[in-house]
Amino acid sequence: MNSDLNYTKAIELLQKVSSSEGFLASAQNISNYKRVWARDGVICGLAALASGDEKLIETFRKTLETLANNQHHNGTIPSNVMTNGDQVEVSYGGLAGRVDAVTWFVIGICQYAYYTKDIAFVAKYDTEIEKCFALLEAWEFNNRGLLYVPLSGNWADEYITDGYVLYDQLLRIWALKSYNHFAHDDLITDKIKAIIEQLEINFTPNSVGEKYHERAYHEVNIQKYMPCSFSPAGYKTQFDAFANSLALYLNIGSEDFQNVVLEYSLALKDGMPLQLLPAFWPPIKESDLDWNLLKNNCKYEFRNYPNEFHNGGSWPMVNGFFGLALLAKEKNDEASRLLNAINKANAVEDFSFYENFNSETKAPNGVPFCAWSAAATVMLHQSINANFKFLV
Repeated sequence: MNSDLNYTKAIELLQKVSSSEGFLASAQNISNYKRVWARDGVICGLAALASGDEKLIETFRKTLETLANNQHHNGTIPSNVMTNGDQVEVSYGGLAGRVDAVTWFVIGICQYAYYTKDIAFVAKYDTEIEKCFALLEAWEFNNRGLLYVPLSGNWADEYITDGYVLYDQLLRIWALKSYNHFAHDDLITDKIKAIIEQLEINFTPNSVGEKYHERAYHEVNIQKYMPCSFSPAGYKTQFDAFANSLALYLNIGSEDFQNVVLEYSLALKDGMPLQLLPAFWPPIKESDLDWNLLKNNCKYEFRNYPNEFHNGGSWPMVNGFFGLALLAKEKNDEASRLLNAINKANAVEDFSFYENFNSETKAPNGVPFCAWSAAATVMLHQSINANFKFLV
Protein backbone atom coordinates (compact mmCIF):
# COMPACT_ATOMS: atom_id res chain seq x y z
CA MET A 1 0.00 0.00 0.00
CA ASN A 2 1.47 3.34 -1.02
CA SER A 3 1.29 5.15 2.32
CA ASP A 4 2.40 8.46 0.76
CA LEU A 5 -0.53 8.42 -1.69
CA ASN A 6 -2.91 7.59 1.17
CA TYR A 7 -1.45 10.43 3.20
CA THR A 8 -1.80 12.89 0.30
CA LYS A 9 -5.44 11.87 -0.27
CA ALA A 10 -6.16 12.26 3.47
CA ILE A 11 -4.66 15.77 3.50
CA GLU A 12 -6.72 16.65 0.40
CA LEU A 13 -9.92 15.60 2.17
CA LEU A 14 -9.06 17.67 5.25
CA GLN A 15 -8.46 20.65 2.94
CA LYS A 16 -11.81 20.01 1.26
CA VAL A 17 -13.73 20.05 4.58
CA SER A 18 -11.99 23.24 5.74
CA SER A 19 -14.48 26.09 6.00
CA SER A 20 -14.32 29.68 7.26
CA GLU A 21 -15.83 28.42 10.57
CA GLY A 22 -13.64 25.33 10.97
CA PHE A 23 -13.56 21.66 9.96
CA LEU A 24 -16.81 20.16 8.67
CA ALA A 25 -17.48 16.49 9.46
CA SER A 26 -17.78 15.38 5.84
CA ALA A 27 -17.22 16.67 2.33
CA GLN A 28 -20.50 14.98 1.40
CA ASN A 29 -23.43 17.38 1.12
CA ILE A 30 -25.39 15.91 4.02
CA SER A 31 -26.81 18.67 6.21
CA ASN A 32 -25.97 17.09 9.56
CA TYR A 33 -22.34 16.60 8.49
CA LYS A 34 -21.90 20.05 6.93
CA ARG A 35 -21.38 21.44 10.41
CA VAL A 36 -18.48 22.14 12.71
CA TRP A 37 -18.64 19.31 15.25
CA ALA A 38 -16.73 19.47 18.53
CA ARG A 39 -15.26 15.98 18.58
CA ASP A 40 -14.86 15.55 14.80
CA GLY A 41 -13.41 19.04 14.51
CA VAL A 42 -10.86 18.55 17.29
CA ILE A 43 -9.79 15.12 15.99
CA CYS A 44 -9.30 16.69 12.53
CA GLY A 45 -7.44 19.49 14.29
CA LEU A 46 -5.09 17.03 15.97
CA ALA A 47 -4.37 15.63 12.51
CA ALA A 48 -3.76 19.19 11.28
CA LEU A 49 -1.15 19.70 14.01
CA ALA A 50 0.50 16.39 13.13
CA SER A 51 0.62 17.39 9.45
CA GLY A 52 2.33 20.73 10.12
CA ASP A 53 0.18 22.21 7.31
CA GLU A 54 -0.29 25.87 8.24
CA LYS A 55 -3.64 26.27 6.49
CA LEU A 56 -5.08 23.20 8.21
CA ILE A 57 -3.76 24.43 11.56
CA GLU A 58 -5.48 27.75 10.87
CA THR A 59 -8.74 25.84 10.23
CA PHE A 60 -8.24 24.12 13.58
CA ARG A 61 -7.98 27.50 15.29
CA LYS A 62 -11.22 28.60 13.60
CA THR A 63 -12.91 25.36 14.75
CA LEU A 64 -11.97 26.08 18.36
CA GLU A 65 -13.07 29.70 18.08
CA THR A 66 -16.45 28.67 16.64
CA LEU A 67 -17.00 26.25 19.53
CA ALA A 68 -15.87 28.79 22.16
CA ASN A 69 -18.06 31.55 20.70
CA ASN A 70 -21.10 29.29 20.99
CA GLN A 71 -20.47 27.89 24.48
CA HIS A 72 -23.70 27.81 26.49
CA HIS A 73 -23.78 30.07 29.55
CA ASN A 74 -23.77 26.96 31.77
CA GLY A 75 -20.49 25.78 30.20
CA THR A 76 -21.75 23.25 27.65
CA ILE A 77 -19.75 23.16 24.41
CA PRO A 78 -21.84 22.71 21.25
CA SER A 79 -22.07 19.22 19.83
CA ASN A 80 -22.13 21.01 16.48
CA VAL A 81 -22.57 24.45 14.92
CA MET A 82 -23.94 25.30 11.47
CA THR A 83 -23.48 28.77 10.05
CA ASN A 84 -25.37 29.91 7.00
CA GLY A 85 -24.73 33.56 6.27
CA ASP A 86 -26.03 35.48 9.28
CA GLN A 87 -27.85 32.43 10.63
CA VAL A 88 -26.17 30.30 13.28
CA GLU A 89 -27.69 27.00 14.33
CA VAL A 90 -26.25 25.49 17.50
CA SER A 91 -26.92 22.00 18.85
CA TYR A 92 -25.78 20.83 22.29
CA GLY A 93 -26.86 17.26 21.48
CA GLY A 94 -29.88 15.45 20.10
CA LEU A 95 -31.67 12.93 22.30
CA ALA A 96 -29.16 13.78 25.05
CA GLY A 97 -26.36 16.29 25.59
CA ARG A 98 -22.84 15.37 24.55
CA VAL A 99 -20.40 15.15 27.43
CA ASP A 100 -17.37 14.54 25.19
CA ALA A 101 -17.84 17.87 23.36
CA VAL A 102 -16.66 19.55 26.56
CA THR A 103 -13.53 17.45 27.03
CA TRP A 104 -12.51 17.44 23.34
CA PHE A 105 -12.77 21.25 23.32
CA VAL A 106 -10.34 21.61 26.24
CA ILE A 107 -7.98 19.03 24.71
CA GLY A 108 -8.12 20.93 21.41
CA ILE A 109 -7.33 24.35 22.91
CA CYS A 110 -4.36 22.98 24.84
CA GLN A 111 -2.91 20.83 22.05
CA TYR A 112 -3.18 23.77 19.63
CA ALA A 113 -1.43 26.12 22.07
CA TYR A 114 1.28 23.53 22.84
CA TYR A 115 2.08 22.81 19.21
CA THR A 116 1.96 26.43 17.98
CA LYS A 117 3.71 27.66 21.15
CA ASP A 118 0.86 30.17 21.48
CA ILE A 119 0.43 30.09 25.25
CA ALA A 120 -1.74 33.21 25.06
CA PHE A 121 -4.35 31.08 23.26
CA VAL A 122 -4.98 29.11 26.48
CA ALA A 123 -5.12 32.33 28.50
CA LYS A 124 -7.61 33.76 26.00
CA TYR A 125 -10.02 30.90 26.69
CA ASP A 126 -9.30 30.45 30.40
CA THR A 127 -12.85 31.47 31.38
CA GLU A 128 -14.38 28.99 28.91
CA ILE A 129 -12.09 26.21 30.12
CA GLU A 130 -12.86 26.94 33.79
CA LYS A 131 -16.58 26.72 32.94
CA CYS A 132 -15.96 23.37 31.26
CA PHE A 133 -14.18 21.97 34.31
CA ALA A 134 -16.87 23.30 36.69
CA LEU A 135 -19.53 21.64 34.55
CA LEU A 136 -17.64 18.33 34.59
CA GLU A 137 -17.47 18.56 38.39
CA ALA A 138 -21.24 19.03 38.49
CA TRP A 139 -21.73 16.03 36.20
CA GLU A 140 -20.17 13.77 38.82
CA PHE A 141 -23.46 14.25 40.74
CA ASN A 142 -22.16 12.34 43.79
CA ASN A 143 -18.80 14.19 43.97
CA ARG A 144 -16.85 10.94 43.99
CA GLY A 145 -14.60 11.55 40.97
CA LEU A 146 -16.31 9.88 38.02
CA LEU A 147 -18.59 11.58 35.47
CA TYR A 148 -22.14 10.27 35.11
CA VAL A 149 -22.98 10.20 31.40
CA PRO A 150 -26.50 9.83 29.97
CA LEU A 151 -27.37 7.23 27.34
CA SER A 152 -26.44 8.80 23.97
CA GLY A 153 -24.09 11.21 25.77
CA ASN A 154 -20.96 10.86 23.64
CA TRP A 155 -19.61 9.79 20.22
CA ALA A 156 -21.29 6.36 20.57
CA ASP A 157 -24.60 8.17 20.55
CA GLU A 158 -26.74 5.24 19.40
CA TYR A 159 -25.06 2.62 21.59
CA ILE A 160 -25.90 1.21 25.03
CA THR A 161 -23.23 2.79 27.26
CA ASP A 162 -24.44 5.01 30.08
CA GLY A 163 -23.59 5.95 33.64
CA TYR A 164 -19.90 5.78 34.47
CA VAL A 165 -18.67 5.48 30.89
CA LEU A 166 -14.97 4.63 30.62
CA TYR A 167 -14.27 6.69 27.48
CA ASP A 168 -15.54 9.94 29.03
CA GLN A 169 -13.47 9.53 32.21
CA LEU A 170 -10.33 9.06 30.12
CA LEU A 171 -10.99 12.11 27.95
CA ARG A 172 -11.45 14.13 31.14
CA ILE A 173 -8.04 12.96 32.37
CA TRP A 174 -6.45 13.94 29.04
CA ALA A 175 -8.18 17.35 29.16
CA LEU A 176 -7.03 18.02 32.74
CA LYS A 177 -3.46 16.89 31.98
CA SER A 178 -3.32 19.01 28.82
CA TYR A 179 -4.53 22.10 30.66
CA ASN A 180 -2.27 21.50 33.64
CA HIS A 181 0.76 21.58 31.34
CA PHE A 182 0.09 25.35 31.30
CA ALA A 183 -1.64 25.91 34.67
CA HIS A 184 0.70 23.93 36.98
CA ASP A 185 -2.13 23.74 39.52
CA ASP A 186 -1.73 21.34 42.47
CA LEU A 187 -5.50 21.01 42.78
CA ILE A 188 -5.70 19.79 39.18
CA THR A 189 -2.82 17.37 39.81
CA ASP A 190 -4.74 15.99 42.80
CA LYS A 191 -7.93 15.74 40.72
CA ILE A 192 -6.16 13.76 37.99
CA LYS A 193 -4.78 11.34 40.62
CA ALA A 194 -8.23 10.95 42.20
CA ILE A 195 -9.92 10.13 38.87
CA ILE A 196 -7.19 7.65 37.90
CA GLU A 197 -7.51 5.98 41.29
CA GLN A 198 -11.29 5.61 40.84
CA LEU A 199 -10.79 4.20 37.35
CA GLU A 200 -8.31 1.63 38.59
CA ILE A 201 -10.56 0.67 41.53
CA ASN A 202 -13.72 0.27 39.43
CA PHE A 203 -12.49 -0.81 35.97
CA THR A 204 -9.44 -3.03 36.52
CA PRO A 205 -9.23 -6.59 37.95
CA ASN A 206 -8.39 -7.49 41.57
CA SER A 207 -8.29 -3.84 42.62
CA VAL A 208 -8.07 -2.67 46.20
CA GLY A 209 -10.34 0.12 47.41
CA GLU A 210 -13.99 0.94 47.94
CA LYS A 211 -15.96 0.24 44.76
CA TYR A 212 -18.86 2.35 43.49
CA HIS A 213 -20.90 -0.84 43.03
CA GLU A 214 -19.24 -3.63 45.04
CA ARG A 215 -21.68 -6.42 44.15
CA ALA A 216 -21.71 -5.62 40.43
CA TYR A 217 -17.90 -5.34 40.34
CA HIS A 218 -17.46 -8.84 41.76
CA GLU A 219 -20.12 -10.30 39.48
CA VAL A 220 -18.54 -8.93 36.32
CA ASN A 221 -15.11 -10.57 36.83
CA ILE A 222 -12.93 -8.13 34.83
CA GLN A 223 -10.06 -9.94 33.10
CA LYS A 224 -8.76 -8.88 29.69
CA TYR A 225 -9.78 -5.21 29.33
CA MET A 226 -11.64 -2.40 31.07
CA PRO A 227 -15.42 -2.79 30.60
CA CYS A 228 -17.14 -0.01 28.63
CA SER A 229 -19.39 1.35 31.43
CA PHE A 230 -21.29 0.68 34.62
CA SER A 231 -24.31 2.22 36.31
CA PRO A 232 -26.59 1.42 39.25
CA ALA A 233 -27.95 -1.39 37.03
CA GLY A 234 -24.51 -3.05 36.79
CA TYR A 235 -21.69 -3.27 34.24
CA LYS A 236 -21.83 -3.30 30.45
CA THR A 237 -19.03 -5.67 29.58
CA GLN A 238 -18.31 -4.97 25.90
CA PHE A 239 -14.75 -4.11 24.90
CA ASP A 240 -14.62 -0.43 23.92
CA ALA A 241 -11.69 -0.05 21.51
CA PHE A 242 -11.56 3.76 21.72
CA ALA A 243 -11.62 3.80 25.53
CA ASN A 244 -9.09 1.01 26.00
CA SER A 245 -6.80 2.70 23.45
CA LEU A 246 -7.01 5.93 25.48
CA ALA A 247 -6.30 3.99 28.69
CA LEU A 248 -3.13 2.55 27.12
CA TYR A 249 -2.16 5.92 25.66
CA LEU A 250 -2.61 7.64 29.03
CA ASN A 251 -0.88 4.77 30.87
CA ILE A 252 -3.81 3.87 33.15
CA GLY A 253 -3.73 0.60 35.10
CA SER A 254 -0.84 -1.61 36.20
CA GLU A 255 1.85 -2.51 33.66
CA ASP A 256 0.76 -6.16 33.76
CA PHE A 257 -2.88 -5.30 33.08
CA GLN A 258 -1.95 -2.91 30.26
CA ASN A 259 0.01 -5.73 28.64
CA VAL A 260 -3.05 -7.99 28.93
CA VAL A 261 -5.22 -5.28 27.28
CA LEU A 262 -2.63 -4.87 24.50
CA GLU A 263 -2.49 -8.63 23.92
CA TYR A 264 -6.30 -8.91 23.81
CA SER A 265 -6.63 -5.92 21.45
CA LEU A 266 -3.99 -7.15 19.01
CA ALA A 267 -5.43 -10.69 18.97
CA LEU A 268 -8.93 -9.31 18.32
CA LYS A 269 -7.66 -7.03 15.52
CA ASP A 270 -5.59 -9.78 13.91
CA GLY A 271 -8.60 -12.11 13.88
CA MET A 272 -10.78 -9.64 11.94
CA PRO A 273 -11.13 -9.66 8.12
CA LEU A 274 -10.24 -5.95 7.91
CA GLN A 275 -7.34 -6.24 10.37
CA LEU A 276 -8.98 -3.38 12.29
CA LEU A 277 -10.34 -3.23 15.82
CA PRO A 278 -14.15 -3.10 16.00
CA ALA A 279 -15.50 -0.13 17.98
CA PHE A 280 -17.32 -2.32 20.54
CA TRP A 281 -17.06 -6.09 20.84
CA PRO A 282 -18.78 -8.53 20.84
CA PRO A 283 -21.76 -7.28 18.81
CA ILE A 284 -25.19 -7.21 20.49
CA LYS A 285 -27.56 -9.63 18.76
CA GLU A 286 -31.36 -9.77 18.67
CA SER A 287 -31.31 -12.58 21.23
CA ASP A 288 -29.34 -10.45 23.74
CA LEU A 289 -30.96 -8.60 26.64
CA ASP A 290 -29.48 -5.27 25.54
CA TRP A 291 -31.00 -5.49 22.04
CA ASN A 292 -34.13 -3.56 23.09
CA LEU A 293 -32.02 -0.77 24.55
CA LEU A 294 -29.98 -0.66 21.34
CA LYS A 295 -32.82 -0.80 18.82
CA ASN A 296 -34.76 2.05 20.43
CA ASN A 297 -31.76 4.38 20.77
CA CYS A 298 -31.84 6.03 17.35
CA LYS A 299 -33.30 9.34 16.29
CA TYR A 300 -33.67 8.57 12.58
CA GLU A 301 -33.05 5.13 11.09
CA PHE A 302 -31.62 2.11 12.94
CA ARG A 303 -27.98 1.53 12.00
CA ASN A 304 -26.61 -0.70 14.74
CA TYR A 305 -27.03 -4.10 13.11
CA PRO A 306 -24.49 -6.65 14.41
CA ASN A 307 -20.97 -5.92 13.07
CA GLU A 308 -21.99 -2.44 11.90
CA PHE A 309 -21.78 1.14 13.13
CA HIS A 310 -21.17 1.23 16.92
CA ASN A 311 -22.35 -2.37 17.31
CA GLY A 312 -19.13 -4.09 16.27
CA GLY A 313 -18.41 -1.96 13.18
CA SER A 314 -14.83 -0.95 12.38
CA TRP A 315 -13.95 2.76 12.28
CA PRO A 316 -10.67 4.05 10.82
CA MET A 317 -10.85 6.97 13.31
CA VAL A 318 -10.97 4.65 16.36
CA ASN A 319 -8.09 2.62 14.95
CA GLY A 320 -6.05 5.80 14.56
CA PHE A 321 -6.13 6.18 18.34
CA PHE A 322 -5.28 2.50 18.81
CA GLY A 323 -2.26 3.18 16.61
CA LEU A 324 -1.18 6.01 18.90
CA ALA A 325 -1.54 3.62 21.86
CA LEU A 326 0.63 1.01 20.10
CA LEU A 327 3.35 3.61 19.51
CA ALA A 328 3.16 4.73 23.15
CA LYS A 329 3.84 1.09 24.08
CA GLU A 330 6.74 0.86 21.58
CA LYS A 331 4.82 -1.54 19.32
CA ASN A 332 6.10 0.20 16.19
CA ASP A 333 5.77 -2.71 13.76
CA GLU A 334 2.19 -3.35 14.88
CA ALA A 335 1.40 0.36 14.48
CA SER A 336 2.77 0.32 10.91
CA ARG A 337 0.67 -2.74 10.04
CA LEU A 338 -2.37 -1.02 11.51
CA LEU A 339 -1.72 2.11 9.43
CA ASN A 340 -1.70 -0.10 6.32
CA ALA A 341 -5.08 -1.56 7.33
CA ILE A 342 -6.53 1.92 7.96
CA ASN A 343 -5.20 3.11 4.59
CA LYS A 344 -6.68 0.09 2.83
CA ALA A 345 -10.10 0.85 4.36
CA ASN A 346 -9.87 4.56 3.53
CA ALA A 347 -8.92 3.73 -0.08
CA VAL A 348 -12.09 1.67 -0.74
CA GLU A 349 -14.11 2.97 -3.72
CA ASP A 350 -11.36 5.26 -4.95
CA PHE A 351 -10.55 6.85 -1.60
CA SER A 352 -14.10 7.32 -0.30
CA PHE A 353 -12.92 7.56 3.34
CA TYR A 354 -16.02 5.83 4.72
CA GLU A 355 -17.15 6.45 8.29
CA ASN A 356 -17.11 2.75 9.26
CA PHE A 357 -17.24 -0.80 7.89
CA ASN A 358 -19.06 -4.06 8.55
CA SER A 359 -16.42 -6.02 10.47
CA GLU A 360 -17.59 -9.35 9.02
CA THR A 361 -18.36 -8.59 5.35
CA LYS A 362 -15.95 -5.59 5.04
CA ALA A 363 -18.76 -3.59 3.35
CA PRO A 364 -18.50 0.19 3.85
CA ASN A 365 -21.08 1.93 6.04
CA GLY A 366 -22.12 5.41 6.99
CA VAL A 367 -21.02 8.65 5.37
CA PRO A 368 -18.32 8.75 2.68
CA PHE A 369 -15.58 11.41 2.67
CA CYS A 370 -15.68 11.38 6.47
CA ALA A 371 -13.08 13.85 7.70
CA TRP A 372 -12.00 11.98 10.82
CA SER A 373 -11.34 8.80 8.82
CA ALA A 374 -8.74 10.89 6.97
CA ALA A 375 -7.52 12.28 10.31
CA ALA A 376 -6.65 8.74 11.45
CA THR A 377 -4.27 8.28 8.51
CA VAL A 378 -2.63 11.68 9.06
CA MET A 379 -2.17 11.30 12.84
CA LEU A 380 -0.71 7.81 12.63
CA HIS A 381 1.40 8.42 9.50
CA GLN A 382 3.06 11.46 11.10
CA SER A 383 3.50 9.74 14.47
CA ILE A 384 5.29 6.85 12.74
CA ASN A 385 7.23 8.73 10.05
CA ALA A 386 7.91 12.12 11.68
CA ASN A 387 7.90 11.03 15.33
CA PHE A 388 5.06 13.52 16.01
CA LYS A 389 3.81 13.45 19.59
CA PHE A 390 0.75 15.00 21.24
CA LEU A 391 0.82 16.53 24.69
CA VAL A 392 -0.12 13.71 27.10
